[in-house]
Amino acid sequence: MARPRKFDEPQVIAAARDVFWRSGYADTSLDDLTAATGLGRGSLYGAFGDKRALFLRVLDEYCTDSAGHVAASLAGPEPAYPLLVAHIRGLAESVVADAGRRGCLLAKTTAELAGTDGEVDERVRRTFTELHTALADCVARAQREGDLEPSADPTALAGVLLAVLRGMEAMGKAGMCATVLRDTAEAAITLLPLPTRH
Repeated sequence: MARPRKFDEPQVIAAARDVFWRSGYADTSLDDLTAATGLGRGSLYGAFGDKRALFLRVLDEYCTDSAGHVAASLAGPEPAYPLLVAHIRGLAESVVADAGRRGCLLAKTTAELAGTDGEVDERVRRTFTELHTALADCVARAQREGDLEPSADPTALAGVLLAVLRGMEAMGKAGMCATVLRDTAEAAITLLPLPTRH
């Protein structure tokens, strides 16, 4: 009979996530993970497998949470256009508030491992697709509600917004000032085509 686990699994995942987030995959050692989680090597391997398996678990949870949060914030009961504007401004503010310049784990993982690890590729691509879909759905709803130009392509607009939002995260990681980040968000909002009024 298997012995019951004597640790808080979500807490361990969160601790491992913070180490990977800070140091990246390659520069995170097993000693770093045992120190952060409080688990011995045997317990860590027994519960999660090797370092790569633990990293993929961390990445899965981060991507699921991130994409789910974005989708929920853009699918609220309020009209879609104000939700979209609030999302763009909110991301800029979260980047400004990231004093440690930790950036986005998804972006960091994409830069480090996408293109060299098939499983990471799949997870990253799936998450960007989910983010793009949430933005496109919000744009399309704003068009149906009469707040955005109906002839615009919601898929293309979502792609532009996703590129700007991810770019703002990279700018924040590089230490760009708050004014530039906020101005970028406002410029992105002006890209949303308002309906022509006759």
